[in-house]
Amino acid sequence: MSKKALIVIDMVRDFIEPDGKLYIGPTAEKVTQAISREIEKARSCGWPVIYLCDTHSEDDREFKMFPPHCVIGTSGVEIVDELKPQPNDKIIPKRRYSGFFQTDLDLTLRELDVDEVVLVGVCTNICNLYTAADARMLNYEVTALKDCMSSFDEGAHEFALREMEQTLGVNVV
Repeated sequence: MSKKALIVIDMVRDFIEPDGKLYIGPTAEKVTQAISREIEKARSCGWPVIYLCDTHSEDDREFKMFPPHCVIGTSGVEIVDELKPQPNDKIIPKRRYSGFFQTDLDLTLRELDVDEVVLVGVCTNICNLYTAADARMLNYEVTALKDCMSSFDEGAHEFALREMEQTLGVNVV
């Protein structure tokens, strides 16, 4: 029997709040409510809840592509109040799209004996897609909850869900 963990991706102020530096738009409130329900469900099932948080230095090269966001020391890196972590939850900062790239995520999951991850959060076609890809490359079973994901661009969101399912073998539900 597989052991699952819920991975909450980039549900931070700069993406979710209307005055955030890289606000995803009007779907933010709906996706936050859906994720809140999934966090509650995961905790009731005894699954670990792991938050991945986009975190950048002021001179991060990513800012050549995107406006400065989630800068260390700003409120933009904080997880939104509606999804406040509990003491047993894990919070893992990340500097690149994939939550696995040079972070403690894989080690944390292995220490918890997790072999299946359930992904929720933003942005579907960026951090969610690349985290899903790396999870599959590391032989995790992956489920993506489409009602708990969003992006700036609906077409890119839909493309990423298809890519996860058809190319990566992610269970998209």
